[in-house]
Amino acid sequence: MNVQWYPGHMTKARRQMQEDIALIDLIIELVDARAPMSSRNPDIDEMGKNRSRLILLNKADLADPELNKAWEAYFQNKGYFTACLDARSSADMKAVSAVLREASEAKRERDRKRGIRNRPVRAMVAGIPNAGKSTFINSFAGKAVAKTGNKPGVTRGKQWIKLSREAELLDTPGILWPKLDDQEAAVRLAYIGSIKDDILNIEELSLGLIDFLREAYPGTISGRYDIPEEGSSTEVLENIAFKRGCIKKGEEPDYARASQMFLTDFRAGALGRITLEKP
Repeated sequence: MNVQWYPGHMTKARRQMQEDIALIDLIIELVDARAPMSSRNPDIDEMGKNRSRLILLNKADLADPELNKAWEAYFQNKGYFTACLDARSSADMKAVSAVLREASEAKRERDRKRGIRNRPVRAMVAGIPNAGKSTFINSFAGKAVAKTGNKPGVTRGKQWIKLSREAELLDTPGILWPKLDDQEAAVRLAYIGSIKDDILNIEELSLGLIDFLREAYPGTISGRYDIPEEGSSTEVLENIAFKRGCIKKGEEPDYARASQMFLTDFRAGALGRITLEKP
């Protein structure tokens, strides 16, 4: 399956982001903890040179706890400030605030040497679609200031959001790179919902996820659906369809319905805490 998705508004957003970099002190990049490398936009590294960087592994509550620790250590070793979080959790915002202060210390020190006091840290919040940027901003601000949605492409324009006297955030639309050269990464993004389902072959996608889970997390599918995991991936999907009542007229399995249900279960964490890649 070949996956490509780059709506026209993203081209404009990328140009705007390049202009906005000059206005900010810190880039806060949200990635999906279930696919931390695949959900990074390599453009941000190029555009964010000479800026402090904070990588937040969002949706960590849906990801493998041990691999959360491994990815956090990986990014820290690369020189990034980092934290794992669930953007919906106000409790996690305290940890993020502490890391944000640490990441902003270099900027504050420069200001002190120049005799500048009380200028707020300006941070850009960036990431690919459906990484949870708007949910994070609303939780961090303690109020609904950014549009949210459980689908890619909700945020379309930039927003300056004043959090306090100490910090201002610049929200940006989710950006994917123009060509997804790494198709394995593209498929992982499709699994987690960062690419719109209506341009994908959902049945083919679900079969690939079945194969991955049987190898990396054996017992996950049988534990969720009370079915055997042996046989082809198509046979497993067929068993899921019959078990969950996804049946067409004539007692035929409805593979499309079963595939959508299976992917929805995975994305919601109903199959357990799963990470799709290792550092």
